[in-house]
Amino acid sequence: MLDAYLDLLIRWNSRINLVADAAPDVLRQRHILDCLQLAALVPPGSEPIADLGAGAGLPGLVLAIATGRPTHLVESDRRKAAFLTEAAARLDLKGVKVHPTRIEDATLPPIAIVTARALAPLDRLLPHAARLLETGGIAIFPKGRTAEAELAATRPAWTCQVERFASQTDREATIFRLSDIRHASPEA
Repeated sequence: MLDAYLDLLIRWNSRINLVADAAPDVLRQRHILDCLQLAALVPPGSEPIADLGAGAGLPGLVLAIATGRPTHLVESDRRKAAFLTEAAARLDLKGVKVHPTRIEDATLPPIAIVTARALAPLDRLLPHAARLLETGGIAIFPKGRTAEAELAATRPAWTCQVERFASQTDREATIFRLSDIRHASPEA
């Protein structure tokens, strides 16, 4: 099914520029396999995933394919949302729901796992994750070489439990799995 997704991505990318690197081998390695490694960090279960700023469905559609979980794709760009809707239909991903809206305006059920890739720095992602996650939920955010600086910038406004995983596809990247995300207590 990932090959069918790659074919759709290539076809649509020529029309609406979903991702910058359009060569099939680059799309497979740099984007699809990079996202596929996140599936190993998803705890067992069937609770829903939300991909914020889903764009080309990376990682949301890849995780939906790999895990079979209900998946909410939040994307404000109508053209990209149209791609996501078409891809979910063509790939027969009945558990995928596309929300063509801004993240701030998205109304979702309680979410077990929130993810976003190449969307924003952590200090802008954590408020969205905190709002959308159910109690005990986690956020999985792949980050590049500025990962630790982004994490440091979330302090002192936010606290969370942090797990770090080395990327298998980019030696300069880190994947954060964050839990217990909340506003930091104001100091007295």
